[in-house]
Amino acid sequence: MPTIDEKRVYTDNTGTETVFVASDAGVVAVSVSDDLVGGFGIAHRCRARDVAVGGGTLAVAAAEDVFRADLTETDDADDLRFEPTGFGPAAAVGFDGETLHAGDDDGRVARFEGGGGSDGGDDANADGAAWTTVGETGAVRAVDGPLVAAADGVHRLDADGLTSVGLDDARDVAGRDPLAATGTGLYRLGNGWMDALSGAFDVASAAADGRAHAVGGGDLFARGDGGEWAPNPSPSPTGTDVASRATATTAAALLDTYPDDEMRAYPVSTRATVPAKTIDASSKPVER
Repeated sequence: MPTIDEKRVYTDNTGTETVFVASDAGVVAVSVSDDLVGGFGIAHRCRARDVAVGGGTLAVAAAEDVFRADLTETDDADDLRFEPTGFGPAAAVGFDGETLHAGDDDGRVARFEGGGGSDGGDDANADGAAWTTVGETGAVRAVDGPLVAAADGVHRLDADGLTSVGLDDARDVAGRDPLAATGTGLYRLGNGWMDALSGAFDVASAAADGRAHAVGGGDLFARGDGGEWAPNPSPSPTGTDVASRATATTAAALLDTYPDDEMRAYPVSTRATVPAKTIDASSKPVER
């Protein structure tokens, strides 16, 4: 299992980080540095569908429940303790600041209230932590910042509930510098939702440093300094697979596989996609 200080394929560990990937095998921890992949292995076995990091907490949406792990307790992914939260089967998780939200296939969106004095909420845990339902949407696909992507469009998380903010068939959202990936196009929020690219898009991503990426039709697109979007060659000749999600503690990377089954890391943002076929249950360093 990789640790945050993994040095197996690096000349030094400067800039090394652990990327957490949601896959059918579970939560996979992958060590990356620039365009190099170190070791990777299962940090928690479950049927993971989404992952997010906020306020030092790793959250996992899984077919079994939403799990939480405190990233400040250890630098070794092997030692992370994943605790169930009582949400039930989940499709997506995301943080708005340090506040955790989750959604499911039935359209329930809920906010997690931390332990230590909660008055109960909808689903109270023994330690006082609870989930409080904030609204209902179509099937939830993604949560990022104050935005929720659902089958019936994009919704905004407000203090007293959810507000529909338009579009349809939303598949992903970027809460920072808002973007929405939908079945008909990629949109940016300006004076309302404005067209960015046409076609079906599955992934939208925006980073604090101004970078933005999207995946549609198996192709990766990047936004230029002038705001224009253009295809960005994938690090793999075979294109980009959008089978699973990844998140990281600081920045992230788009992982892809070459015909020789080596893995590469391609810097993108704090949300990314990873070909599920490259994930293995054992730690596997990449030979260089």
